Amino acid sequence: MRRLLDDGNEVRVLLRRESDNSSVDGLDVDRVFGDLRDRQSLIAATKGAAGIYHCAAEVVTIAGGEQQIYANNVLGTRNLLDAALHSGVGRVVVSGSLSAVGHRLTGPTDETEPFNPFERHLPYAVSKAAVEHECLKAVADGLDVVMAISCAILGPHDFKPSRMGQVLVDYASGALRFYVAGGFEFVAARDIVEGHVLAMQGGRTGQRYIFSTKFMTLDELFDHYSALTGRPKPRLVPSALALTAARMGELIGRYRRRSKRQLLSPAAVRLLRMQRQADIGKAQRELGYRPTSIPEAVREAYQWFVMRGTIKPTTAPAFDARRLGAETDMCKR
Repeated sequence: MRRLLDDGNEVRVLLRRESDNSSVDGLDVDRVFGDLRDRQSLIAATKGAAGIYHCAAEVVTIAGGEQQIYANNVLGTRNLLDAALHSGVGRVVVSGSLSAVGHRLTGPTDETEPFNPFERHLPYAVSKAAVEHECLKAVADGLDVVMAISCAILGPHDFKPSRMGQVLVDYASGALRFYVAGGFEFVAARDIVEGHVLAMQGGRTGQRYIFSTKFMTLDELFDHYSALTGRPKPRLVPSALALTAARMGELIGRYRRRSKRQLLSPAAVRLLRMQRQADIGKAQRELGYRPTSIPEAVREAYQWFVMRGTIKPTTAPAFDARRLGAETDMCKR
């Protein structure tokens, strides 16, 4: 949204009336209200739109809630694509997930690797694979759709915050007591945004493109967290012990209302242990995608949380006032 505004575009945003919509406060955008589960509201929202970035999804990293995930992610995407076709929208870029791309044991995964439905998956991953199926069905019906595949995002403007954002917040406050060995593909917020824009501008219809910045281990990521926060890394525990604890937490969470999301879920432990890596060659060759820097994304995320008051700094890292001036003004408003 902010990138499109910076580029001089007229932007319309779809909001839900019952949600916290403070992320658009002070921005010159056209606000429309509706719901992905309400096709008629989407027809009204898409009228006159030249292109659509479909970035909405219910992200869940624990088991349960399958029907709600299906309604929001799969049927919601179908409704939006139907509305886009009805309204004559030029192109739709749909945010995808690396979890819906098959895991290649012999090397980095690329876009040709099919999703294996017989492996163990969370409902979220299954829903995102079904989302890609809805995209291809829409292409067959004549709609121009491109899929932008995201990895774990790090960066500013993390209002909720996301799970990765919450890990940084917990680390900075000293609430993160332990971690497990492993790694994952991370993407800077500015890079996944750039990937979406490139997909809109030059992606091939019906294709998916993986956008990542870098594979990093948690050790490497927490080195950056430690440098920013002045806190030592938490205790490293065996992954088998962490998996047992995560399973117990998930089981307890099914029967007891939680005030806080379970960040170390069994799925998170499994993904970290897999250490799956991604090949971004297709996006580089076809779209000219050039990833930036995870340390820079982490620094921007940290500074943004500090400016919002979510993180109370224990050290005084050097802020880049020129780059973050606009974010500071936005937080004040």
